[in-house]
Amino acid sequence: MAVLGNPDMLTRKIKLCHINAHITCRLCEGYLIDATTVTECLHTFCRSCLVKYLEENNTCPTCRIVIHQSHPLQYIGHDRTMQDIVYKLVPGLQEAEIKKQRDFYQKLGMEVPGDIKGELCNMKTHLDQRNGDTKSEDTANKEAGEEKPEEDNDYHRSDEQVSICLECNSSKLRGLKRKWIRCSAQATVLHLKKFIAKKLNLTSFNELDILCNEEILGKDHTLKFVVVTRWRFKKSPLLLHYRPKMDLL
Repeated sequence: MAVLGNPDMLTRKIKLCHINAHITCRLCEGYLIDATTVTECLHTFCRSCLVKYLEENNTCPTCRIVIHQSHPLQYIGHDRTMQDIVYKLVPGLQEAEIKKQRDFYQKLGMEVPGDIKGELCNMKTHLDQRNGDTKSEDTANKEAGEEKPEEDNDYHRSDEQVSICLECNSSKLRGLKRKWIRCSAQATVLHLKKFIAKKLNLTSFNELDILCNEEILGKDHTLKFVVVTRWRFKKSPLLLHYRPKMDLL
């Protein structure tokens, strides 16, 4: 790597194999996909690999530190920065992963989610620009200005949608008047907590636990993640229960 502003310094090239240990998953030994980090020790793995591992373990696969005695999945989080780094360093990895996801949905006869379509569109634009197929700056700005209102008013309606039934699981809380909702698959459990707390006039959303199949869900889990790993693609709607936190009972 060259120091900016110093032309006398030679550019140092680093081979990808020399940094592979920092951008690969210890569990599958492949490049990180949907990078997920353990909050206790900051070791990173593929989300699917780590979730599968934590179904039978509660320690970090690398350092063996105990993540949590009973609910380790609540103490892992998506690491967007690491994933962006991996995609930038490994040529073609992002394109290949998006194609796999698209082929998966098409094979099941399901509509490709809006977020994957958006990534494909952005990827095509990036490749066109890299190949010199770029539009004039004025034209690009004009199109961006025309498209912006539509994006601002979309409110994630183009995302994959999840139908949810929110049931109260405690006599200490009342049920929702409208327990059936439909929202983006990219919404998280934290969003649901805030929604329920607002509807029930609770002082804090931290007073709530949300469960699927009697298992407490981590606040950073997306609804898509819950459908795949906890609901396991069972018939819609996704049934979730809410209750006061155990330490408040």
